[in-house]
Parts: sequence; C-alpha cells; structure tokens
Amino acid sequence: MAAGEEQSREYLRRHRLPELLHRLGALLLFHRPERPREFLIQVLERVKAARRAEGEYPFLLDEANVEAMFSLLDVLGRGCIRPAQYREALKTLGLSTEDLELEDDVEITLEVFKEGMSGSTAADETGSEFK
Repeated sequence: MAAGEEQSREYLRRHRLPELLHRLGALLLFHRPERPREFLIQVLERVKAARRAEGEYPFLLDEANVEAMFSLLDVLGRGCIRPAQYREALKTLGLSTEDLELEDDVEITLEVFKEGMSGSTAADETGSEFK
C-alpha cells in the first residue's frame, strides 16, 4: 500500500469520518429534507453546540423508535438481548462500538440499550469528528 493511501486511511480513521458520513446519510434518508445541504449544515451546527453542552445531539431515532428496535431484537420477549445484537444495532445506526467492552454472557436490558443510544454516548463517540 502506498504511503499516501495509508496516510489517507489514518486520517479517515482518526477523525472517524466514515461513521460521520454514515450517520449524516442516515439522517438525510430518514428526514428527506427539501433542502439537504441546509439540513446537513443545521445538523453539524447542532453537533457542535452539543459538544459545547449548549444543546442535544441530533438523533435519527426517538425513544419510541429505540424501544421498537429493542423489541425487534428481543424476539422472545425476555427483556434483554445479547451483546452481539447490541453491537450490531449500534453499528447499524452508525455508532462506534470500538470502545465497547462487554462480555458475551452479559444481558443488555432496555435501559442499557437506551443509554447506548443516548446523546452523551453518541456525542462522546463522535467527539473527535469536529476537532
């Protein structure tokens, strides 16, 4: 691999740009705004404000959507899911699972699932994107 290509890959990884672009694309497809460029600018401004603790991080899903997603994963209705399901849900939403440390025998409850989707987690995981 050429040095320039390796530097480019490192730049993308360091700033978590693939995750950011994935999330922005998901927000666009979910909301389908008439003016996509203006919408993206507003989303990025909200992310910056959230990092300064002046607002909430923009989410694709509201609480009802998160609960519905959990219930789809909890097909047996046990009130918990496996860590592998939790990781996959986070990845699907464009959230990083890089720092997530869970043993395979841990049960993820709805409350833990909601926390994983919460603003503080998302803001922390995307914090390096706007340095």
